[in-house]
Amino acid sequence: MEIFKYMEKYDYEQLAFCQDEQSGLKAIIAIHDTTLGPALGGTRMWTYESEDAAIEDALRLARGMTYKNAVAGLNLGGGKTVIIGDPRKEKNEEMFRAFGRYIQGLNGRYITAEDVGTTVEDMDIIYQETDYVTGVSPAFGSSGNPSPVTAYGVYKGMKAAAKEAFGTDSLEGKVIAVQGVGNVAFNLCKHLYEEGAKLIVTDIQKEAIQRAVEAFGATAVDPNDIYGVDCDIYAPCALGATINDTTIPQLKAKVVAGAANNQLKETRHGDLIHEMGIIYAPDYVINAGGVINVADELYGYNHERALKKVEGIYSNIERVMEIAKRDGIPTYAAADRLAEERIERMRNSRSQFLQNNHHILSRRRHS
Repeated sequence: MEIFKYMEKYDYEQLAFCQDEQSGLKAIIAIHDTTLGPALGGTRMWTYESEDAAIEDALRLARGMTYKNAVAGLNLGGGKTVIIGDPRKEKNEEMFRAFGRYIQGLNGRYITAEDVGTTVEDMDIIYQETDYVTGVSPAFGSSGNPSPVTAYGVYKGMKAAAKEAFGTDSLEGKVIAVQGVGNVAFNLCKHLYEEGAKLIVTDIQKEAIQRAVEAFGATAVDPNDIYGVDCDIYAPCALGATINDTTIPQLKAKVVAGAANNQLKETRHGDLIHEMGIIYAPDYVINAGGVINVADELYGYNHERALKKVEGIYSNIERVMEIAKRDGIPTYAAADRLAEERIERMRNSRSQFLQNNHHILSRRRHS
C-alpha cells in the first residue's frame, strides 16, 4: 500500500503506529481531519489478514468519522484506531494502559471510544492513562450503554425520511422490515411499536427474533426473505453492504432507513435506488446518535441535553433531502456535500481570521 499517496488523495493529517512489545500492542491511529475540532472515533480490535488491511481499515473509518461528526453538528473531527489482535484471546491490562499513554502523547488531537472488539471495561483501563477517552463506566461520569440513544436517533431520522416519501412523518400503520434485532434495533422496534407501526423482523439469532415477536407482536421471516417483503420501510440494522446488486431488485420499500453502517455495498448502489425513487437516509447521518451521546461527555454528561442533540438527526435528514433536491444528486452524495460544506466554511473562517490578525501574530513571534 502506498500510504502517502492514499493519505494525499483523501487529505489525511496523521497516521500513528504504536507498539508495545511487553503487552503485544500493535495499534494504528488515523487522524483524518481536525478542522472542526479534535478527532473523535472509536478503537476497533480485530484479527486483520495483513498490516496493510489494518492500515486501510483505520484510514477508511477515520474519514467516515469526519463526515459523521460534521453532519451531526459536532465540533469534532474524525479519527479511528485499530488494534491488531484477537479481542477474545489477546487483550490484557498492560495493552490498554500502553495504548492510553500513546493517546495522551497526542495531546488532545485524538479522543477514543469503544468500537468493535472493545468494551466499556477496556475504556476504563485507557482512562487510567488519559482523559482523552469517552464511553467509560457511568461511575466516571459516562453516558453508559449507547444503544438506546442510537436507536432514538434512528427513529427520529426514519420519521424525517418517511415525511419525504409519504408526506407525513407518522409511522402509525406503516409496515417496517427490520433486519437484525440486536440491542440498537430492539430499542428502535420499541419506538416503532409504540407509534403503531407493524413490524417484520429477522436475525441470524433465533432468540433475538423470538424476543421481538413476543415484545412487539412482530412477524418473523427468514434472513434471506427480508429484502423482498411487502413493506413501506426497510431498516437494515445488522451487517453492512445489504444494499447491493442481489437485494436491490427485491426491494419493495419506498424508504431505506436503519442503524447499520456502510449500508451501500458501493456508491453506485445509492445511484440505483435513487433512480428507483427509493428514499435513502444515509447511514452515517441517521445512526449518529451514539457519537452525539458520547461527545456530550466532553462537557460533563447530561442525558437530557444529549437527547435534545440527538433529536437534531431529524433536521439533519431534512437538510440532506433539501441538498439532494437542490443539486439533483442522490442522498448519499448530498450527505457528503453537507459535511464538506460545513468543514469548508470553518476552514475559510479560520483562514480569514489568520489573514486579519497576521500583524498581531507576527509581532508576537518576534517579540
